Amino acid sequence: MTVLHVGKFYPPAPGGMEKVVQLLCEGERRTIDSRVLVANHGPGTIEERVRGVPVTRVRSLGTIGSVGVCPSFPVHLARIRRDLTVIHEPNPLALVSDFLARQDGPLVVWFHSEVLRPAWKYRTIYRPFLRRVLGRAARIVVSSPRLAEYAMELQDFREKCVVIPFGIDPAALALTPAIEARAAAIRAQHLGPIALFVGRLVPYKGVTVLLEALKGLDLTTLIVGTGPLREALERQSVEIGLQSKVSFLGAADDQELVALYHACDFLVLPSMTRAETFGVVQLEAMACGRPVISTNLETGVPWVNQHEVTGLVVQPGDVAGLAGACRRLSCDSSLRERLGAAAAARVAAQFTVSAMAGATTTLYQETCGSAMRATPTHGS
Repeated sequence: MTVLHVGKFYPPAPGGMEKVVQLLCEGERRTIDSRVLVANHGPGTIEERVRGVPVTRVRSLGTIGSVGVCPSFPVHLARIRRDLTVIHEPNPLALVSDFLARQDGPLVVWFHSEVLRPAWKYRTIYRPFLRRVLGRAARIVVSSPRLAEYAMELQDFREKCVVIPFGIDPAALALTPAIEARAAAIRAQHLGPIALFVGRLVPYKGVTVLLEALKGLDLTTLIVGTGPLREALERQSVEIGLQSKVSFLGAADDQELVALYHACDFLVLPSMTRAETFGVVQLEAMACGRPVISTNLETGVPWVNQHEVTGLVVQPGDVAGLAGACRRLSCDSSLRERLGAAAAARVAAQFTVSAMAGATTTLYQETCGSAMRATPTHGS
């Protein structure tokens, strides 16, 4: 069975959707011939294998926002032979190409997140193409029940929605001797309990609120990530007297990030809006046995991190509530241990790559029917 995943970009290009597509394709290839069609960042079309996965990167004239401008994308979409197509949404290029290439074969849409755009632009430009694809999809995959419940564009298509949680590879987060040594070195550099934030420094992540909540706490906070708010956040940290307790570390490679997860006492994800659909960093910290403080958004965030089970959940934008949660975890090591153990168990039980890939493989087989054709044909 051949499945074509249509994404925006593919690793080594960064991004949450890009990483999920990679994990899916690599996990599915035990039983599924998974292939990828994405935009290239350069002027040529490249066909290659990335860790065993066939990837077509289509020539791009540039990008508009985070979307590649690829005039030949519809041609490639129509030409590639497969039994089923998976469109990873948000993905304007895929939606328009599906329309232009007049695709009508078996289709699954993986609805990663809502599109938060100015209302008039969304209604007139994006929404018609999205609704067409959602309408013809056999199934719509969401990463949590809450996304199906609260995402406005899914209200007319709830009967098609199936929950397949994002998964991670716990082995990649293991406490090896090298990671343990690096984590010990990080702890030795900082006084007191350590809180960790990992993410882009953009408004919806809520780091401004986090800094306000940290005032007066005996707590070191390490902030990992880059983004347009970094300079403003560093100024805010100095203005409220946190420069000795808050460190902005910038980007971290995979090994350093794993060491930071093991070095910290808990993760904080203070996101403010539904742009934070799931929070994969929660899973990564939880897999390392760390509790999480997150916010009660109308998304999968509080579904992943369960209040008083794997961590603490506060209201978005609630400075006092966030401060109280940070104080509580920083002062109570037994609570951290109990929540952290439950967090690791929850990831192992429900949020692994193998579970995710197994669920998608079953979904593809159900979608295409029991009588799978031996030879792939032109599809959606």
